[in-house]
Amino acid sequence: MNKPKVFITRRWTESVEAKLRDLYDVTLNETDRPLTADEFKAALQNYDAVCPTVCDSFPADVLNVENKRCKILANFGVGYNHIDIQAAKANNLIVTNTPNVLTQSTADIAMTLLLMTARRGAEGDRLVRAKQWTGWCPTSMLSSNVTGATLGLIGFGRIGQAMARKAHHGFDMNIVYFSPNSADEYVIQDLKAKRCDTIEELLKTADFVSLHCPAGESTKHLINAQSLKFMKSTAHLINTARGDVVDSQALIDALRTRQIAGAGLDVYENEPNIHDDFLELENVTLLPHLGSATLETRTAMGEKVLANLAAYFAGENLPDLVQ
Repeated sequence: MNKPKVFITRRWTESVEAKLRDLYDVTLNETDRPLTADEFKAALQNYDAVCPTVCDSFPADVLNVENKRCKILANFGVGYNHIDIQAAKANNLIVTNTPNVLTQSTADIAMTLLLMTARRGAEGDRLVRAKQWTGWCPTSMLSSNVTGATLGLIGFGRIGQAMARKAHHGFDMNIVYFSPNSADEYVIQDLKAKRCDTIEELLKTADFVSLHCPAGESTKHLINAQSLKFMKSTAHLINTARGDVVDSQALIDALRTRQIAGAGLDVYENEPNIHDDFLELENVTLLPHLGSATLETRTAMGEKVLANLAAYFAGENLPDLVQ
């Protein structure tokens, strides 16, 4: 019997690619270059399954292509806002994702950004590399304490709670959070966490604000010019969630005028096309979407895709069905 034809849009870890070769008639993106909309359309027409990543755009125009062979988009990533879910549904396309395996690695990056922006780590690195450091001085590179400060988390799911544990138990930080629902009692007791009734209350309270909310119309530009006004002038914003949760221009203006002290970003609107003005600011730390970028995590994500593909082709219930 012929093996199902599977198309992989970007390179995956070696062990997962080896399994793909064994199980399927697979086409890999050997050059690992970003593909075009026309190439995505062709993949939908010629393969039984297409496996995009969060950097691939599948809008309605792509999904509506005629003569589709593909029946499943087995997404490599938790987020799926790069896929027009309504258009996928209208085209009878199944969509799956890869949750529950990148919690700790993403929380690690959130803490990394918090520490870097608080202690001006990226700025200090640039200073040393440029050979502009003139030596230790009592007033040089003054920054903000992390230990004992208040961390506010907008979104308090798995990743938000993982970051809260690292911050509270590792740095004795006070935890406040905003979420539509209260966290489990044992989580609240373990972290001594306080739920804020509104985002505004959290923004006014926190020394560090970390975003862990899902993407969507309800959260697009949740952090904007108005909400940034509620933050302390000494506060820092951390974003490892989705780029469009933050209004880039509003954040740039707030950083440029020192309305807030700093920011640490791992995700961006329209990435990888980062707003040029971010590059001119000293008080922002910029990482290239490293949240899940450990060998162990990216391999586990690939294994999740394999599990979804196996279930689909076996006619079984899909473990990570989005729609």
